[in-house]
This record gives sequence, C-alpha cells and structure tokens, in this order.
Amino acid sequence: MEENETVYNTKDLDEETLFVVSQTFKALSDPTRIRILNLLFLKEYSVNDIAENLHLRQSTVSHQLRFLKNLRLVKYRREGTTLYYSHDDAHVMNMLKETIDHACHH
Repeated sequence: MEENETVYNTKDLDEETLFVVSQTFKALSDPTRIRILNLLFLKEYSVNDIAENLHLRQSTVSHQLRFLKNLRLVKYRREGTTLYYSHDDAHVMNMLKETIDHACHH
C-alpha cells in the first residue's frame, strides 16, 4: 500500500457513507446504466441522442437517467425544450473507465 492511501475501517464508515457507496455500485451494476455513463464520458447528449446511439427506447433512457441523476452521477442543462445530459462525478467516471479497461484486458 502506498504511503498516501487511506484505509477506512468498517467501523469508521457511517450509515450514510455506506448507503452512498452501495447505491453507487448498484448504479454501476446495471449494463444499461454502464452504457449510458460510458456514452456520456466525453460528451453531453440529449435523451433522444442517447436512445438513438444505444438503440434503446426513450422511456428506458429517461428512467435510467432519473436513477443516475438522483445519485448525482449525471446532470443536465436545458436548451429550449431539450435537456442535455453529462456526467457529474469524475471519481465515479474514472472508476468506471478503469473497470472497463480492466475488463478489456482479460
């Protein structure tokens, strides 16, 4: 272990922290949410653009974006009547990228 790494003992983790960590992993356990976050890694997209790019129904995309937004993993900006989504947590996005890289090298 490197010198500047912090080790968290289970007794040091409060209930809120444990909940947020478990919800983050829950978010990353769904293939559709992984695909959406991966698409949003470098660029923002509207719901329609996400649905088109990933060959998903708009309702499916909207449902998953709502889940991700509630966890503050995505955010949106409004332009007229269109909402454009982008990722909202660089830590989680980097963890996702590292996990994808790991999976691709096996």
